[in-house]
Amino acid sequence: MKITIAMGFFLPVPPARGGATEKSWHRLAEIFAARGHSVTLISRRWGNWPDDERREGVHYLRLGGFEHRGNLPLNLLLDLRWSLRVRRAMPAADLAVIHGVTLPALARHRWTGNTVLMPGRMPKGQYRLYRDISRVLATSRVVRDRVIAERPEFESLTKITGYPIDCGPLLAALSHRSSKERKTITYVGRLHPEKGLDLLVEASCRLRATPDLPPWRLVLCGPEDTASGGGGASYVESLRAKLSTQLPADSWAIQAPRFEPDRLAEIYGQADVFCYPSLAANGETFGVAIAEAMAAGAIPVVSRLECFQDLVSDGVNGIVFDHESADPAGSLTASLATALRQPVDQARTMSRRASESVGRLDFPRYAQALLADFSSLARGTHSKELSA
Repeated sequence: MKITIAMGFFLPVPPARGGATEKSWHRLAEIFAARGHSVTLISRRWGNWPDDERREGVHYLRLGGFEHRGNLPLNLLLDLRWSLRVRRAMPAADLAVIHGVTLPALARHRWTGNTVLMPGRMPKGQYRLYRDISRVLATSRVVRDRVIAERPEFESLTKITGYPIDCGPLLAALSHRSSKERKTITYVGRLHPEKGLDLLVEASCRLRATPDLPPWRLVLCGPEDTASGGGGASYVESLRAKLSTQLPADSWAIQAPRFEPDRLAEIYGQADVFCYPSLAANGETFGVAIAEAMAAGAIPVVSRLECFQDLVSDGVNGIVFDHESADPAGSLTASLATALRQPVDQARTMSRRASESVGRLDFPRYAQALLADFSSLARGTHSKELSA
């Protein structure tokens, strides 16, 4: 098959600046090419990277993009400008996977017989504008339900797939996991208020006064700059200021982001508890960092967002706290204390269950299911094996 993958306007591929979508589809493109398919990947021009390059069997086309802004109307305008550039550059293909808001709304063109969409953010009305879509890859049940609510006609072509993850280095981290006297609570992701980090910092401060806990430390790891989706230096400084006044200096750390798989696996492997307290009900669609941490055997503690329920079953392979309670910081504090207090055997069981429950998302298995479905679309038949 000839497959074109069109990315968004503000992050490069290969993923030099992170991005779950960019990471996932870069790796998938390489797997597709290795299995004999002709793959073109269109992304933002970056540094001194060539505008036209072939690497690992993938044809990369890079166009002038834009920095992400903190203004939705402006971002939509930039997305439209980007879509017009991409539309002109897209080669003829059997199938096009599109990541963006405005490009799918354009009429079908010479470049594809099938259009595949994967919502990277929660749908916000744009699906009412789309026509001639062959497949929607919904990352969770709640995303599927939102898509169908906007376009009931898309029900039969919308599949729940989750996101793929690289289980290899993560399972290696799991195999080397050992009990430590001092436990680590870790967060990996954008350092932004919508991720619930103020809640996590407050809960960590309360944990200090919670009796009968083993020694522990908190690690926050991710980008702070707004261009990468962070809340900015002043926001991160406010987190740092509160931690420094409430907790001993050796019991917390705020670290720069890690994008390389081996370095990410290292930080996940050091995490006993992985806390992802996101408040972004209209932003979160899956939770790649949660799945990666689970693969490495970290016990997840997550907010009660609908999309996380596809990954974490409370008390089975992780812990869910109520971020909408009258005292959400208290709910998170209690959940973290429960995770820290678990007896060794119980913690090992939950760790194993967490890892096993995301094995279906490993890149080779995920890519095989996608290719089977893409092939059925190209042939005009229907695949029943896609849903994760």
